[in-house]
Amino acid sequence: MPSRKHQPRTLRPPGHRRSITRRLAIILAAAVSLPLALCVSIGVGAASVPMRDTLAVLCGFEADERLVRIIMNIRLPQALTATVAGAGLAVSGATMQGVLRNPLASPFTLGISNAAAFGAALTMYFHGMYFYGSGVAAQGNTLMGLGLSRGGVATGAFLCAILAAFVILVLGRLCGTRSETIVLVGVALSSLFTAGLLFLQYMADDMQLAAIVYWTFGDTARAGWNSLGVITACLVPVSAYFWSQSWNYNALLFGEETAQGLGVPVRRLRMTTMLLSSFLTAVLVSLLGIIGFIGLVVPHVARILVGSDNRFLLPFSLLFGGLLLLVSDTFARLILAPRLLPVSVLTAFIGAPVFLSLLLGKRKT
Repeated sequence: MPSRKHQPRTLRPPGHRRSITRRLAIILAAAVSLPLALCVSIGVGAASVPMRDTLAVLCGFEADERLVRIIMNIRLPQALTATVAGAGLAVSGATMQGVLRNPLASPFTLGISNAAAFGAALTMYFHGMYFYGSGVAAQGNTLMGLGLSRGGVATGAFLCAILAAFVILVLGRLCGTRSETIVLVGVALSSLFTAGLLFLQYMADDMQLAAIVYWTFGDTARAGWNSLGVITACLVPVSAYFWSQSWNYNALLFGEETAQGLGVPVRRLRMTTMLLSSFLTAVLVSLLGIIGFIGLVVPHVARILVGSDNRFLLPFSLLFGGLLLLVSDTFARLILAPRLLPVSVLTAFIGAPVFLSLLLGKRKT
């Protein structure tokens, strides 16, 4: 038997090391671009802040008190929230596409975002009925005068998102595990929850309707330090779990039978991934509203740049998703300044044509 150093090196394809170096360089470029974009985003808006003053405030140096309040109470939490929200949506989309083996899967296209929106609206509607029926005054309460905390909205959104994920998994198993079937189930669920949301808006009174519509717009301007803390506390452990399963996700690329032959618990992995992705989506939608196309487009762009290896795909999706939503949020503040355009409007305008171009490009190749 030949010694280890004389064995032929046929297990790795030619250019393997060079390919890894290129992927790491792309990930590093995204990691460097993110703090730069963050500093630029903090400085732009209705009141422009020079970069020197921005860095002075962030580094704790002496600065104008007005600028300190603008940056620390408004700009910085909004920019950081956009970053972590984009990262969460992107990694949720990447993992959903991986475990379902479907390039069209995302929290938005599978109806999970709409399910979370319906759950939150349902909570507002019935809580408002109980609230007004009890004769308690609605002044000075937390959510558009409805006396409902964000935690209550998040609970309703989370439960409906989990329900949608279970329905997708169960119906997908009953109707067959083909990717087209799962997408069609998601489209049907999305239409169902959208109809339910419209019905609630029709039945709501003026105050309930204002709260539901305001909340449905995906926007980071409402975010504060508390929202940022909740999203980050959910994103970090979930992303760590996803990355720890990179090898199992890679095995799924070769099919379920191959993955099972390699010892991957496919059913449990799919269930856990869908539940955690739904959980992240529910948290984000409950706090920020519906922000579409980030979870759909970013994984496709990431696969073009770093390939399908989840060891590189997942961290790059995190970074690029955060960067994309941060840049979109920055432009949303500038387009109609001093008015703030909801970032979900801009992501839809950008995401739809980009996704269509990606699909057309793949069809040509």
